[in-house]
Amino acid sequence: MRTLVDIPDDDIDKLDALAARGGRSRAAEIREAVKAHLLRKSSQDWIARGAGYWQGREAPAGDGVPEA
Repeated sequence: MRTLVDIPDDDIDKLDALAARGGRSRAAEIREAVKAHLLRKSSQDWIARGAGYWQGREAPAGDGVPEA
């Protein structure tokens, strides 16, 4: 799908520089940014990102709370 979006000129300049460094098109950079934004904003994304984070790690000594 094609869409029309107003983006400030200074953001376009930064976007073009980013695309050039990566050898990609402006459109490819925008598609990636939209996808990342949607993942961050999804209601369950934090669960998927954190699943298994502590797998295979040793539990730290104590509970991390200083003793009084």
